[in-house]
Amino acid sequence: MPDSQPRPSDDHADDPADASGGPDAAATTETNPLVLCGARLTDGRVVDVRIGGGRIEAVGTAGSLAAPGDRVDLRGHLLLPAPVEPHAHSDTALTADGTGPGIPGPVSYRPQDVQRRATEAALLQLGHGATALRAHVRIGSVQGLASLDAVLRARDSLRGLIELAPVAVPRLLTGVAGADNLAMLRDAVKMGVSAVGGCPDLDPDPAGYAEAVLEIAAEHGCPVDLHTDGDAPARLGRLAAVAGGMRSGVSLGPCAGLARIPAQAAARAADQLAAAGVTVICLPQGGCCGVEGRGTAPVGLLRAAGVRIAAGSGALRDVTNPVGRGDPLEAAYLLASQSGMRADEAYRTVSSAARKAMGLPEVRVEAGFPAELLAVRGEQLSGVLSLAYSRIVVHRGRVVARTSAVREYCDSETVVALGLPRQGRPDPFGGP
Repeated sequence: MPDSQPRPSDDHADDPADASGGPDAAATTETNPLVLCGARLTDGRVVDVRIGGGRIEAVGTAGSLAAPGDRVDLRGHLLLPAPVEPHAHSDTALTADGTGPGIPGPVSYRPQDVQRRATEAALLQLGHGATALRAHVRIGSVQGLASLDAVLRARDSLRGLIELAPVAVPRLLTGVAGADNLAMLRDAVKMGVSAVGGCPDLDPDPAGYAEAVLEIAAEHGCPVDLHTDGDAPARLGRLAAVAGGMRSGVSLGPCAGLARIPAQAAARAADQLAAAGVTVICLPQGGCCGVEGRGTAPVGLLRAAGVRIAAGSGALRDVTNPVGRGDPLEAAYLLASQSGMRADEAYRTVSSAARKAMGLPEVRVEAGFPAELLAVRGEQLSGVLSLAYSRIVVHRGRVVARTSAVREYCDSETVVALGLPRQGRPDPFGGP
């Protein structure tokens, strides 16, 4: 497990603001003053950033800010609003090789094993830079609500490191077979899930399934996040019509099927989603539930229609994608390299757009905004998306994760003569 360990849940475990990572969550964590020194911003400026009380207090010219607390040298790093992960599967993460590393055999869904996997997966994604994570968790069948309860326990133990926001995902909701799951979904809302979701494509009555989820969401004021392949334009149109009247946010994903239907039908569906204000959460690494075809959503077509686009990672080393990385910067890289998006546009899909889809407050590297930040070694965003090795993650105003990569070569006169960049070990005495 990564070096950053979760702390035990505290007396505020039932605080809804803390659990959801809402606008006031950062203010609930006491942090020492912190100055991030010599960081480069995307506009080229090199600045110091002073942080206190979980928020950015000031941004000034490098060397101009002082504080009595800690200082972190960010020379050679690009400082960004931290990304978030809007589409993860914490209960099935890290199961591609069985129960766990060195433990072959069928996957265990004992609550303690689910909690361990959910915790480890969240810490891995925190190391990549995600300071909040929306986890789709299956309910019903043999497990009932046990897996959801385990992920909620992981959420509580991780508070202060990363915001883990579970989404309840029932398999069936219509007819006699779905009656128990419908009641279970209501129980899940009472347990404290952050959103309600599911996969209408797997129900005999997909439209009825979606309507049931939207009805429960309307009753409780919950956001909705549904899995769909999106290959049925009429179904998407009906869903968009209902979602347009929802006060809470509605997200769909991964919608890869939109790329496989006739362009005219896909364009009509995109127009309907845009009019309804629905966010499409695409998965550039591929599908996550075994019902989607290969590929990803037609991002260009959706953006042209005005659909809000966010990007997630989906499967993290489970049977659907045994090599899934769960890295938001890789999702942005894939959108930039394969979907023709500019680097800044691609990064927004995993940062500001993903935060908005999750109902989280906006983050900018400006005074007054939450101190949710990611520093990556590099000078420009395009280079960072290409070679994002060393990372420092700030959540609620404190450094919560570090990943350090060192690239070393044999001595070469050519390298020295040409003055090529060489990333070495950090100088403990503050040198470059």
